[in-house]
Amino acid sequence: MKIGITEVAAMAEVSEATVSRVVNRRAGVSAKTREAVERAMAELGYERSTRGQLVAVITPGLSSPFFTDVAELIEAALAPHGLKGVICPAMPGGVQEREFVSALAEHGVAAVVFLSASNTLDDADPGTCDVLAARRIPFVGVNGGFDGHDMPVLSTDDQLSAELAVDHLWSLGHRSIGLASGPAGNRPADRRVAGFRAALERRGVEDTESLVVRQHYTVEGGQSATAELLGRGVTAVVAASDFMALGAIRAVRREGLRVPGDVSIVGHDGSMIMEFVDPPLTTVRQPIDRLAKEVARSVIALVGNREVPKGELLFTPELVVRGSTAPPPR
Repeated sequence: MKIGITEVAAMAEVSEATVSRVVNRRAGVSAKTREAVERAMAELGYERSTRGQLVAVITPGLSSPFFTDVAELIEAALAPHGLKGVICPAMPGGVQEREFVSALAEHGVAAVVFLSASNTLDDADPGTCDVLAARRIPFVGVNGGFDGHDMPVLSTDDQLSAELAVDHLWSLGHRSIGLASGPAGNRPADRRVAGFRAALERRGVEDTESLVVRQHYTVEGGQSATAELLGRGVTAVVAASDFMALGAIRAVRREGLRVPGDVSIVGHDGSMIMEFVDPPLTTVRQPIDRLAKEVARSVIALVGNREVPKGELLFTPELVVRGSTAPPPR
């Protein structure tokens, strides 16, 4: 016999309407009642359709601890609501990302989260999200949205991130500070560049453009950008990611210099492992706990056909001071 909501309602001792709200993840059900209904569904073998359970988290890759941590936190926040996160590593804006999205739309998913994927690019292929919009599959952006699509966007305040880094280094006495930035056209990188230059200009620095070098978000990118900045005489480097900061440290040491004795380094992201590098990395930590919870909250509401605030919500980052920064050499 096929189990339906009538049988579930009888076992859980609730109304069929309550079971329906739980199945469709709607509001108005207490945690205790929701748990009783979920338990009854499990005991009776009630089968939810696969469609409506899976949430795809599209991310540039899991080699970075930051993306891994955020994806895991999103998965954990979705699980109590019967939603299963599926991580889809793909390069932003590439063929693989489009193929993921097309396949997901074809087979049916509850929602898609773009975790710093093509939603961060100024020239993103609109077809990537158009296929989701055409099938009425909701999607959420982290650190950027898609032009022409009214969607929830949850982002770290990147301009403030740059301000926190500059303020820390300036207070230590550094007056020649460089930025090893991510590539142009990447929205978080562009925002950090704008915040960095504005922070220095407010402090009377004139030629801020020469203090910015664009590179990839990799160890090698950080090393290359920092080597160039050292040639311009900087005593401190703000890196666009913790991985780039590791490359920055390598570049400093290859010049026979010390971190932080000769050159100070500040990273960005706040991966826990950076506490254990040599020296422990001063970094601007993104508030990934709050960010992931808000992403999950938005997804749950959208899947339940409830209204969510559109536009971008900015989260405040935090400076974590460790051993990679110190006053400049005399």
